[in-house]
Amino acid sequence: MSTPTIAIDRSAYLDTAPLQPGDRVRFVSPSGLGSAESLERAVGYYRDWGLEVVVGEHVLDPHPRASYLAGADDGRRQDLVDAWLDPDADAVVCIRGGYGAMRLLDGLDWGQLRDAALRRDGRPKLLTGSSDITALHEAFRVNLDVPTLFCPMVGNDVFRDSAFVRDDVRRWLFEPWRGRDIVGRKTSVLVPGVAEGRFTGGNLSLLAGAMGAAESLDRPGGILFLEDVDEETYRLDGFLVQLGRAGRLADASGIVLGSWHNCGDLEAVRALAEELLPSLGVPVLWEQGFGHDPDALSIPLNVDGTLVARPDEPVRLTIGGSL
Repeated sequence: MSTPTIAIDRSAYLDTAPLQPGDRVRFVSPSGLGSAESLERAVGYYRDWGLEVVVGEHVLDPHPRASYLAGADDGRRQDLVDAWLDPDADAVVCIRGGYGAMRLLDGLDWGQLRDAALRRDGRPKLLTGSSDITALHEAFRVNLDVPTLFCPMVGNDVFRDSAFVRDDVRRWLFEPWRGRDIVGRKTSVLVPGVAEGRFTGGNLSLLAGAMGAAESLDRPGGILFLEDVDEETYRLDGFLVQLGRAGRLADASGIVLGSWHNCGDLEAVRALAEELLPSLGVPVLWEQGFGHDPDALSIPLNVDGTLVARPDEPVRLTIGGSL
């Protein structure tokens, strides 16, 4: 496990907006392959927000064997490294998910990336993306200790189809984060209680798939966010048991369950959560809304926040501050 050697303020975006018009963002595709049409549309959204967009050289490369990958590992990895090392880059934007980000991790020089983690203004560069990009969120947290944003990706159809998603992502990029409440419209309380700590997590299957890897040995505690897509209940059962056996669930001060899009009978998924999670003795929220929901919320990771789920009170899930 690596230890940061430069001073990185992971709370930098609580009180200052991550981006402003004129900033440079680098588009990369560490996972799946998109289309020229979706890339053009993605570039248009961010340029319309006043940002300078630089597209990675390999984002539209086909893989010689696997149609599910955006080119060879070396090319995808080089795009990611080039984007992060760019001294004028303010954010690195993963434009779509799928599968493949985990394949890049062992070839990264974390010392080199740490040395380039700060922008010209001294704040950390921002990594954004969701789903398969969970692998990068976790590795960047452990090795770089930078704040990241788990958000719908600009190259995916959900960004085109949901004005809510576009507006929510824009706000996270152009407004400070402190005090923002991120309780979704369908959120309910599975286990009441209060919690505080660092926000970590993401896609459940990616977290389970990383068990045994270097980044999984870090036990951050705090509030753990979990969601998934296109998985059957028995597989979600296995993933949760894996996290439980590895101690990741027991370390959490609270658990926030997001969307379970196309995961079969939602009541069966809820019953599974009700069976496995209450014994942890921490508050648990159900269907908070982040993940693969058609109007998915964004979640900042590696920042601190609070969860308040008391009986007869509105649920609160707030960025920054303490109980």
